[in-house]
Amino acid sequence: MKTLRTPEDRFADLPGFDYPPRYADIPDDDGATVRIAWVESGPADGAPVLMLHGEPTWSYLYRRMIPILAAAGHRVICPDLIGFGRSDKPTRVEDHSYARHVGWIRALVVDVLGLRGATLVGQDWGGLIGLRVAAENPEVFTRLVVANTGLPTGDHPMPEVWWQFRRSVEADPQLRVSDYIRAGCVRPVDDAVRAAYDAPFPDPTYLAGPRAMPLLVPTTPDDPASEANRAAWKALTGRSAPALVAFSDGDPITGAMAPIFSAVLPGAAGVEHPVIGEAGHFLQEDAGEELAAAIAAFLSRTP
Repeated sequence: MKTLRTPEDRFADLPGFDYPPRYADIPDDDGATVRIAWVESGPADGAPVLMLHGEPTWSYLYRRMIPILAAAGHRVICPDLIGFGRSDKPTRVEDHSYARHVGWIRALVVDVLGLRGATLVGQDWGGLIGLRVAAENPEVFTRLVVANTGLPTGDHPMPEVWWQFRRSVEADPQLRVSDYIRAGCVRPVDDAVRAAYDAPFPDPTYLAGPRAMPLLVPTTPDDPASEANRAAWKALTGRSAPALVAFSDGDPITGAMAPIFSAVLPGAAGVEHPVIGEAGHFLQEDAGEELAAAIAAFLSRTP
């Protein structure tokens, strides 16, 4: 598998994001390795909080949340998915699969970081991947935060707005990531922030990840990932891990999942689940401080 690495100078002087990157080589299923990147903040002995981004963002999305959770005493860890941020970028769309992304994140959190008793925060694909890892490795994540995400099995139709997004990505010859960030936000996104979201992708050869992810969402019952996702639902609904459902009030893509998570996750019962106001799909960008405060409060109540 051929991969590219974004030159480090592309990440110079990013507004609000001066965390030094960390790297590890993790195994790929073709016998080689890929390099995954992440940032950390907070006390090394703090309770771990792993925050996973989705399509087409990177760990920069969590810049407003990291200091709040670190100040609350947590070890905050924000990886870049393979194909995004500072992580290696396979050059072919075909090099990406749902199973590979689950395996890559599992390798990081289990084999490299050795996490136990951590909290998962997953938004967009961060939930699709993170919830699979949590379901298959229950000792790793003992608390869950789901935010504008889902765990599709292909047994139910995706909303038309999601299909519009998928078709747009397929038809867009340039695929300027910042345009999709802006479209998924309610509040203004200034030019410097937009440039930060474009930074990992110097030219179209780096964009296989953003192009691939919409194609990997299970949309039919016989999708390659459907059975594993059904098993994940069974595992997650059979355990009592405390769960916070923190969705925004303005996400037409995943909004319908909020009441489902609240109803079926046993650990969500009796929890006050916030609705983050004036926020779109990328609620970390629109309302990162509000989301982080809600998560910090939840964690303080569920030690």
